[in-house]
Amino acid sequence: MTIKIGANPIIWSNDDMQSVGASTTLEMCLAQAKKAGIQGMELGHKFPQTVAGMKAALDPFGLEFISGWWSTELLTRTAEEEIAALRPRLELLKGMGCKVCIAAETSNAIHGQIDAPLSARPYLAAGEWQEFARRMTVVADFLADHGIDLVYHHHMGTVVQSREDIGRFMDLTGPSVKLLLDTGHALWGGSDPAELARSYRDRIRHVHGKDIRPFKRAQADVYDWSFLRSVLSGVFTVPGDGCIDYARVMRELPDYSGWIVLEAEQDPEIANPLVYARMGRNYLVDTLIATGHITGASS
Repeated sequence: MTIKIGANPIIWSNDDMQSVGASTTLEMCLAQAKKAGIQGMELGHKFPQTVAGMKAALDPFGLEFISGWWSTELLTRTAEEEIAALRPRLELLKGMGCKVCIAAETSNAIHGQIDAPLSARPYLAAGEWQEFARRMTVVADFLADHGIDLVYHHHMGTVVQSREDIGRFMDLTGPSVKLLLDTGHALWGGSDPAELARSYRDRIRHVHGKDIRPFKRAQADVYDWSFLRSVLSGVFTVPGDGCIDYARVMRELPDYSGWIVLEAEQDPEIANPLVYARMGRNYLVDTLIATGHITGASS
């Protein structure tokens, strides 16, 4: 598989705060994604959850289904219980030919609480990491047996946010646990996205392309805003509209093959989704040409 550029429907409709973009229909989202040059879509709350329904939704627009976020609850349930809960999603992923399952631990996360400041985000005690990592590895082993990689999404407001968190998680989990490199969450969480790419290039199987507006990040940090308030203020944008040097990141992933998925949790009433999707897609294409990952593409 060569590199393909996809999009997350969060550009059009927010999953954590569903009132944002509520009036945007699924058909409008897909039509605009296609017009922007997007090749595939991740799952959103407006999407069907069956193979037949997903194909019926995507096929008219010539879009592929990439994967979708799965909220693990491995701090409160066993790996076996997690696998049982995961089986319907697995059937969707397998039926659509997906190669990855996006996972993030949310059993004690605060990113969906608009009144919870990010300073209140959860931490694991030193003695809790080993069992958490073991359970995640068991789930990843199960998915690997079905030909699907578990790609872990480090995320603001969760137990795997900082560079220290990511390092501990990757050190303790088995090789079946892969990493989703989210450039925006990496930078905001205190990591250098290029350094993460270099350190874990052999385990990175999925990339989320989102950028950071430095002034908005500074506001969020100084005033200790919640994740959602920060999002609504415009802390995130698409690649090329913020401060992250994607050429520097991609040069650390010279052999990467898979999806780079555009994301930007913005209010579609303020940030036109078609404009931003097109802008981000064009920037990524130009960057990938410059880094030698692709030889050329239509604009």
